[in-house]
Amino acid sequence: MKLVIAIVQKDDANKLQRAFVKNNIRATKLATTGGFLSEGNVTFLIGTEEEHVEDVLTIIKEKSQAREEYVQPNLIPTGMELNQPVQVTVGGATCFVVNVDEFRRF
Repeated sequence: MKLVIAIVQKDDANKLQRAFVKNNIRATKLATTGGFLSEGNVTFLIGTEEEHVEDVLTIIKEKSQAREEYVQPNLIPTGMELNQPVQVTVGGATCFVVNVDEFRRF
């Protein structure tokens, strides 16, 4: 048994959740906040058998696209004073796959 922890941008969360439902993947959805841009994220916790991990990761990759956005520099702790928006890459997914010693459903 494995636990996939997937952190995605909030804009990708609904389409990813629909893909999980369509593919019969059970996931717990948590609202989280990123540290860099202080914007909303969603963290999914997915318990799955080891042979299904790659399927889960493929769905996450397909539904969580990285994109470029402009943000105000005061949102980015750079130590430099900037007055014009800065282009940053947002989106995509950060995933952790960890072993599960025990799993129980009540």
